Amino acid sequence: MSQQETHGFQTEVKQLLHLMIHSLYSNKEIFLRELVSNAADAADKLRYLALTDNTLFEDDTELRVRISTDKEKGTVTIEDNGIGMTRDGVIEHLGTIAKSGTADFFKNLSGEESKDSQLIGQFGVGFYSAFIVADKVTVRTRAAGADVNQGVVWESQGEGDFTVDTITKNSRGTEITLHLREEEKEFADDTRLRSIITKYSDHISVPVEMFEEGTPAVEATEEGGEAIPATEGQWKPMNKATALWTRSKSDISDEEYQEFYKHISHDYGDAATWSHNRVEGKQEYTSLLYIPSKAPWDMFNRDAKNGLKLFVQRVFIMDDAEQFMPTYLRFVKGLIDSNDLPLNVSREILQDNSITKALRSGVTKRVLGMLEKMAKNDAEKYQAFWAEFGQVLKEGPAEDFANRERISGLLRFASTHTNTAATDVSLDDYISRMKEGQDKIYYIVADSHEAAANSPHLELLRKKDIEVLLMSERIDEWLINHLTEFKGKKLHSVTRGDLELGELEDADEKEAQEKLAGEAQALVERMKTALGAKVADVKVTSRLTDTPACVVAGEGEMSSQMIKLMQSAGQPVPETKPTFEINPHHPLVERLNNEQDEQLFANWADLLLQQAQLSEKGSLADPSAFIKLTNEMLVASLK
Repeated sequence: MSQQETHGFQTEVKQLLHLMIHSLYSNKEIFLRELVSNAADAADKLRYLALTDNTLFEDDTELRVRISTDKEKGTVTIEDNGIGMTRDGVIEHLGTIAKSGTADFFKNLSGEESKDSQLIGQFGVGFYSAFIVADKVTVRTRAAGADVNQGVVWESQGEGDFTVDTITKNSRGTEITLHLREEEKEFADDTRLRSIITKYSDHISVPVEMFEEGTPAVEATEEGGEAIPATEGQWKPMNKATALWTRSKSDISDEEYQEFYKHISHDYGDAATWSHNRVEGKQEYTSLLYIPSKAPWDMFNRDAKNGLKLFVQRVFIMDDAEQFMPTYLRFVKGLIDSNDLPLNVSREILQDNSITKALRSGVTKRVLGMLEKMAKNDAEKYQAFWAEFGQVLKEGPAEDFANRERISGLLRFASTHTNTAATDVSLDDYISRMKEGQDKIYYIVADSHEAAANSPHLELLRKKDIEVLLMSERIDEWLINHLTEFKGKKLHSVTRGDLELGELEDADEKEAQEKLAGEAQALVERMKTALGAKVADVKVTSRLTDTPACVVAGEGEMSSQMIKLMQSAGQPVPETKPTFEINPHHPLVERLNNEQDEQLFANWADLLLQQAQLSEKGSLADPSAFIKLTNEMLVASLK
């Protein structure tokens, strides 16, 4: 009985279809790659489910994808005998894009086709790529194991809605028919499609078949020509139908590796690099790992799926097996094929499995090795990688203690050595330029590169030509709490505690500093009285040359950047008071030292403190009070 319904597309699907229909891609033939890739996935999923329920095969165990054309009707049909879909599954999968944050993603589209095509490529569109070449798409499907009367037909012209109806479908699986646009009829040609399949789908382990017509019989001739019997038409595979990762590396071209990357990642661009390895010994497994060239649009979305495809003895088990790849390497695409795991393995079993832990360790080291090789041999390529994925890699030192040193060596920062915002300085670079007697790596974390580069905390270090790492990304303060040293050199914040120059400060300088602190003791005590509970302590500074004062966090106390990070995450923050450091040589402080009016002295001290806090934090708790005080002091100075 017919149960036709009309449904409206999700808003994001409408936007996506609009881009498709207006031929966003110059390379239109990728529609076939996407649809064949989906069909092969459906076959893989059925093979896995049939391990525990053999009846799903319905006496048809030869999994394959078939492609056919009808020149007269102008259609292309892609058919598989894989897992198929139920009615609810059709409505869910073909009417919505089930990805968190899609609405925000589409807000980022600019309307410029060249820019948007890259964004859509990162988004990945799969089935909807059919509308690049078709003005109508018909899908007939039946879930494996369902009754023949529970087939479903889905149809849409790629505009605002689609229809769904119940049909009788004798065979399981999915059949997608593309009604080609008039200007795209070239794709209804068998020869054209064969060349596309060979180009894009050679690596797929499921046979991708096309029908080869039979030949008529040829009778024998009097001149002695032999009779040739007629041959029947038959379906013939167009691809090698061998899992690419099982082949020898020497037999696989770069083009094949890149096409396989696009198949498993649904990325539209090439991978930056890859590593294909077979491991034998205590564990036996094959891994094929790719580093993408571009970050996915939802890389920082915690709900986004990530992980490797898992195969066991070449049988597909699951997508997104996150247990094999640490979170800080979630951008890595690829697969792992194990000979040691059971075929009925589940995500729960993987979680605490010793084999899983060994495989995770192995592939993690493999990825770090790929990145180290790239950084060493092609600095420009590594910088491109860092621009895309650097913030994610910075999560590594906190997450992966065992590989902390290796991850730290891959990090890149801006620095006073280059005086630019470019994050291209490694910790090894910094150590190679350290002054004689220097035993610390100095750094500063601030709200922006400009704030870091122009911080008064750098004044003495600049004067002594001591390099400082400039950090200004949101994750940096969190990173630095877990990255405390590198190759025996401690990382030291120039905004926390004493500057600790050690051997970089000569005896004369130290003596002069101690003398200055003694001479300014009365001023320091007077400041402490005037500021009271607003500060933890007042000291004579050792780090300023051109600025009257600054605030620093005490050793073991939370920095202003960490406080802001926690507040933005809605976390409670303990109340902290800064240490106020003054520069007695500065004209303002000298003038203040001579002020006899205690109230005026207290106001000037408060103004200097708030100035220092504004420079350090970039904001004040009560900016209007600061402005009022500034105006009062300006008026008083003009009298």
